Amino acid sequence: MKQLFTLSLLALAALTGANAADFPVKDKPITIVVPFTAGGPTDRVARDLAEALRKPLGANVVVENVAGAGGTIGANKVAKAPQDGHTVLLHHIGMATSPALYRKMPYNTLEDFEFLGMVNDVPMTLIGRPTLPANTFKELQAWIEQNKGKVNLGNAGLGAASHLCGLLFQDAIKTDMTTVPYKGTAPAMNDLMGGQIDLLCDQSTNTTSQIEGKTVKAFAVTTAKRLTTPALKNLPTLQESGLKGFEVTIWHGLYAPKGTPAEVTAKINKALKAALKDPEFIKKQQALGAVIVTDKRSDPAEHKKFVAAEIAKWGPIIQAAGVYAD
Repeated sequence: MKQLFTLSLLALAALTGANAADFPVKDKPITIVVPFTAGGPTDRVARDLAEALRKPLGANVVVENVAGAGGTIGANKVAKAPQDGHTVLLHHIGMATSPALYRKMPYNTLEDFEFLGMVNDVPMTLIGRPTLPANTFKELQAWIEQNKGKVNLGNAGLGAASHLCGLLFQDAIKTDMTTVPYKGTAPAMNDLMGGQIDLLCDQSTNTTSQIEGKTVKAFAVTTAKRLTTPALKNLPTLQESGLKGFEVTIWHGLYAPKGTPAEVTAKINKALKAALKDPEFIKKQQALGAVIVTDKRSDPAEHKKFVAAEIAKWGPIIQAAGVYAD
């Protein structure tokens, strides 16, 4: 019996090794699951990344949007997916904030995924409806003060990057606003442009084209220093506008189900690092204000260490805000 059990383990190891050696399987696409709606900022990063990954992986890479519950539905789908490397997750800062936002989580962020590497850092932009009477951040502050209790601030739903930025912004200016959650970034942006909501704090990957087209008013960026992106370079930072210490950067990382063979995750990480050096991918991301990760966070171990630190950072902030979801 013991000998049979040992032989079974060896057979399983050989099979796993064979599968890893054959990855990616011929004619089987690799699916990047985006836990948000199509057209949003994370979706845009994913579609650009999919193009950059096709050549180094030697496979077709497609994007699947699985939205809902602040990104946890899509993330859970990947956590429970086959451990063959053909289903991966692209997620933003929500990987670190969901543990504090949700009382019941269907997965454990640090235990149920293989960390594949970070992709980019994305600044946030504070924007307003085109008919807003304010044109500068100083004028915006005065307008908010004059309209206390009447200002509404949109977001893409509980746990979305725009929701987190909105929480910090209200805390920084010591003023509560009426928050308006949407099912995704696209409908929030549409209502902002249409004048149904007043403000939105969202990723530059989603706001740059609207700022360029002047369909929204832009007031500031959330980075420590001004950006060099043509459409955003003249925007002041919230720190220089008087909100000392205000800095929010949204990052994106790639994940596979826990238990995916090391040989497979190594191949994906190698392809990711090649994609991060792809001139076309870099150009597309820079045009949107995103900064490609070039430091050690592109390594799986450092990626996981970074997310663990972010969980520790955001937990107290969210708990202090008293925001929870079942």
